[in-house]
Amino acid sequence: MVTDIRNLNHGRETYAVYYGDDFVLKRPLPTFSDDKREKWLVKQHRTKQIIDDIRSVKNPLYNVPEMKFINDDEYQILEERACGLPLTPQLYASLSKRQQFEIINSVASFLVDMNELKPVEPIVKYNIAKDIKFSRLDSFIENKMSKWFSRAEVTTMAKIRDKIGTFEYETRRAWSHGDLNPGNILYDAKTSKISFIDFAEADYKFIYHDIFAPLQVELDIYKRVYETYCQLHNKTLYPMPSIKNDTLREIMKYRVMLVYIRRFIKASDDLRICPASYKSATNNLEKIDFIKKQMQVIETLEKQLSR
Repeated sequence: MVTDIRNLNHGRETYAVYYGDDFVLKRPLPTFSDDKREKWLVKQHRTKQIIDDIRSVKNPLYNVPEMKFINDDEYQILEERACGLPLTPQLYASLSKRQQFEIINSVASFLVDMNELKPVEPIVKYNIAKDIKFSRLDSFIENKMSKWFSRAEVTTMAKIRDKIGTFEYETRRAWSHGDLNPGNILYDAKTSKISFIDFAEADYKFIYHDIFAPLQVELDIYKRVYETYCQLHNKTLYPMPSIKNDTLREIMKYRVMLVYIRRFIKASDDLRICPASYKSATNNLEKIDFIKKQMQVIETLEKQLSR
């Protein structure tokens, strides 16, 4: 069995090989044990069903590449190759106003289709802190942050942490993609169409999870996507508050903040109190600068979106 995967196009669980211009063949990583390979196979069958379900809607505004088949004996899947490039902020900014409008409409349509594929659940109270590694955020602010940041910076983040830790809102669970980030949405300039890929995290999520996802936040289109979503969704199934609703604005503020808080937490986890090498010390400086930028965005959001 091949064990050196450095030259393969691979992710955390799967590597892909060239299979022509229209398809891609994927397998579990060669380093996987038999037990992991079986779990990988089960995951692929589940993913195929999710893809088949959303493709059955046949919405022409977006594309979901088909998983053509799964070969259980050989641990292989064959998928259509998604055309285009990751929908990054840089790519989005380079497009025309018409193309940007089409993207917003396509994203909102996809969200509605996913949410309405399965029954939407009743309203419940939800604490937004459950969506992040809140204990790590709390521990960093209380025990380590002062080693690299000023008292004022620590105080500011402590206030943000306290607000996030106590913020609850009414919401409902709906069927969702679960991982909408620029890497999982491809834009094809030739056809002006977007493709949604990687449905491995699809599940019931609280409804604002996908509406204010990293994709919309990074492209700064979350307000327009929400407004379009409200126009398109089936109002007889579940109501959605207006973008001008004070409670919705609070939900939106904290959901958008969470995108940057997650980055804050990840960078803080990588900081080293006693860096053992020049490389580690340099990495610390880069992480500190990155964290400061996330803090600036979070503070701006707090001012702009507060009631």
